[in-house]
Amino acid sequence: MRAVIETTHGDAERAAMVAAALTPDNTDEMKTTVDGETVRTVIERESTGGLHATVDDYVVNCTVADELTQTQS
Repeated sequence: MRAVIETTHGDAERAAMVAAALTPDNTDEMKTTVDGETVRTVIERESTGGLHATVDDYVVNCTVADELTQTQS
């Protein structure tokens, strides 16, 4: 199973900050990259349930990271 999540953050600096905040929580099944204002994370898990749980956690973490970078701009 695979999920690809792409989020945009207004500019490259904010995207880099969001990715930097997310990367320490990545498991071996996750890879986060930045392209301009876009953060792209690929998550691969063997089960649908595992994928769902990982995506759910990631979305919460991404939301918090994005909100924190808004206050830094």
